[in-house]
Amino acid sequence: MTALVDTFGRIHNNLRISVTDRCNLRCTYCMPEDVTFLDKSALLSFEDITRFVEVAATLGVNKIRLTGGEPLLRRDLPSLVKMIAAVPGITDIGLTTNGLLLANQAGALFDAGLRRLNVSLDTLDAGRFFELSRRDGLPLVLAGLRAAKRAGFDPIKVNAVAIRGFIEHDAVPLAQFCREEGFELRFIEYMPIGADVWEREKVVFAHELLEWLEAGVAPLAPAADYDPRSPAMEFEYADGRGRVGIIASVSRPFCRSCNRIRLTAEGKLRNCLFALDEVDVKPLIRAGDDAGIRAALLANVLDKWEGHEINSAKFVKPLRTMHAIGG
Repeated sequence: MTALVDTFGRIHNNLRISVTDRCNLRCTYCMPEDVTFLDKSALLSFEDITRFVEVAATLGVNKIRLTGGEPLLRRDLPSLVKMIAAVPGITDIGLTTNGLLLANQAGALFDAGLRRLNVSLDTLDAGRFFELSRRDGLPLVLAGLRAAKRAGFDPIKVNAVAIRGFIEHDAVPLAQFCREEGFELRFIEYMPIGADVWEREKVVFAHELLEWLEAGVAPLAPAADYDPRSPAMEFEYADGRGRVGIIASVSRPFCRSCNRIRLTAEGKLRNCLFALDEVDVKPLIRAGDDAGIRAALLANVLDKWEGHEINSAKFVKPLRTMHAIGG
């Protein structure tokens, strides 16, 4: 099988697919308040997405993550999950959601074949939730998490963006909540991609988070099954009650082991979250040109840069915000 390999020897088997750019929150680190969304007619259909996945699978892609925007705003999403799960070679399907609509959809998603679930939750304080997301909704997210647990999802990961001025108050309560509920907490360093103005001084680094958790929750140690090639540094509590991951995109970039490619909701192929160029594969998909899709995938991955260079003077912030790329 021909693999998706770039000039640095990285093999790409992980495809992140945005199914919509629409969202029912307006998180300050992700998107502006007065955003203009794509017309629904511009979105790839479920059949379009599945066709792309079928071609990608022939090139070694076996992991799929559905994102947005908020993917649960896309009507009948369990049908797409079922279609992708039937593609030969696909062994892992995940979803990232803000959880507001999860309570009513968790069971159907699990039955369709979804197994990995990440729910974004930055705080357990209703006031700070509103300040960060510019919407109410904390009780809905909590209800969604518990519904997912009842549906059978295990593990369930809770994603929290670590922004100075907020996470100092929320890291320990979130960690305690996840320990009690059996969720795996993941902190994500604040990145220069969603906010109108990125303030580097608001980045909270991995070592600070670990210090707060060890002082306020319990001692931590590197997880026994920690994979250094993984985006997240994994830690386990010494008492055996849970684990924590930290995705340190700024202080500890994992570009050298990156295995991800991205497909936006309207059919643009991106080889990096911070990519400055895209390839429009929608015409190829709509024409049924599998050879063209295959060639586009191979060329796009071959063209991938060494890394995003956030920490260098050469860094250029992408024009798209996170909701338009796919989280």
